[in-house]
Amino acid sequence: MKKMYVLLAASIIITSCTIVRPGEVGMIQKVGVIKPQPVIEGAKAYNPFVAKIIKVNVRVTEVFSKLIVPTKEGLSIDAEISLLYHINPDSAKAVYVRFGQNFEEVAIMTNFRATTREITARYYATELYSTEREKIESAIKEQMTAAVHKYGFIIDAVLLKDIVLPDQITKAIQNKVQAQQEALQMDYVIQKQQKEAERMIVEAEGIKKSQDIINSAMTEAGLKYKYIDMMKHLATSSNAKVIITNGEVPVMIGNE
Repeated sequence: MKKMYVLLAASIIITSCTIVRPGEVGMIQKVGVIKPQPVIEGAKAYNPFVAKIIKVNVRVTEVFSKLIVPTKEGLSIDAEISLLYHINPDSAKAVYVRFGQNFEEVAIMTNFRATTREITARYYATELYSTEREKIESAIKEQMTAAVHKYGFIIDAVLLKDIVLPDQITKAIQNKVQAQQEALQMDYVIQKQQKEAERMIVEAEGIKKSQDIINSAMTEAGLKYKYIDMMKHLATSSNAKVIITNGEVPVMIGNE
């Protein structure tokens, strides 16, 4: 009998003590009334017959959701979105009193689904997939903050993890990317041809200038000088030579 009392006493002691861990806020509920003073971290004893300690997680929590969301052109696409939030420790009691222990589904997820669908309906499917992700994430975070911050929730981040587009949209995007690549290639070819044409113009202008200089030097006196210089080199050459003239220009052959 004595052993039974000992076991009963030990059981009461065990069930009348709890530990509030880091990242938690404890609240003592006694006879249906929650005391205003929160329980600090560590072990806490209480009377299990008239009281209990409620613990609320105030760490950053990630909730992941797969949603079918609308787009501006009226399509429905599959989206995988994460929301990171936490409860303000000073508001833990208010959150519990207002929403109960199912606060995440009641306050967070309900607003998250509605807000996400409202925001995505402002954008085209291609914008969700590529160009406007950051804007969409920021818009959802901003609207979620406006909806739940007053209750004690803090929205840390919204992440669009994956967007699954319909096949026809995916194909259209691929075709657009291919067309852009082809256009860039064509621009490169055109620029290359333009550079080649410029090079040929510069080369032709150089040849023309050279010809103009040569032609400007082709005067009668200049030609006679060239002729005399040529005959001088012929005269000093040891090779046999035959000189044919028109009979007008004098021929001077000699040895130095």
